Amino acid sequence: MSPHGHHTYHLVEMSPWPLTGSISAMMLTTGLVKWFHQFNPDLLMLSFVGIILTMIQWWRDITREGTYQGLHTAQVVTGLQWGMILFIVSEILFFFSFFWAFFHSSLAPTLELGNCWPPTGIQAFNPFQIPLLNTAVLLASGATVTWAHHALVESNHTQALQSLSLTVFLGLYFTALQAFEYIEAPFTIADSVYGSTFFVATGFHGLHVIIGSTFLLVCLYRLYMCHFSAKHHFGFEAAAWYWHFVDVVWLFLYISIYWWGG
Repeated sequence: MSPHGHHTYHLVEMSPWPLTGSISAMMLTTGLVKWFHQFNPDLLMLSFVGIILTMIQWWRDITREGTYQGLHTAQVVTGLQWGMILFIVSEILFFFSFFWAFFHSSLAPTLELGNCWPPTGIQAFNPFQIPLLNTAVLLASGATVTWAHHALVESNHTQALQSLSLTVFLGLYFTALQAFEYIEAPFTIADSVYGSTFFVATGFHGLHVIIGSTFLLVCLYRLYMCHFSAKHHFGFEAAAWYWHFVDVVWLFLYISIYWWGG
């Protein structure tokens, strides 16, 4: 018999966080509309506070269940793994739509675009400057997160902390470089379909880098608090899987949009 009943799966207890998360998400969308139309960000800022507080407390409860209460049995972890796999598949399809839009417009540019790609009047980024540096940064972060995983499996706590800290730093460095690139961009999201596909695709990827960096930062805190063991660390594995997904998407973005499309 398991320590929490006669079964190996986890019956989730009642929690307020799905409700507070839903309300905060609704406030986020309405706050964005209010900001766009009335230039008032108050509701948007309030929604951010609600989302952050919900995340902190929801993650705290899940950490408690898996680390201290022993509710994340092998069967539960298998379910979590499949959930993460399906989530990443949904994210792949999400980015597939952006690539579809980009290639639909770039492979057969219309008369309005000047029958050429990039469209007439658009000065594209040099792919061998900041974009290449960002590629190197993300590839290096993929290596360091793999190093952290191997160190964790080998119970080398010091190396795991060092390599995961370096991964988080590289993620933040990538975000800073992309922000600088956006500030210096010679075109905007309103400049034809090129600007739209460029900023939507790279912008959503940048958002995923921020989310992945947050994911890894939480794992770094949990690693520092000794929540992970050599055989029980799916929270970190999920973050590593997500980070590798972010890396691969960037390679496709760099090759297609920056290098070939530029």
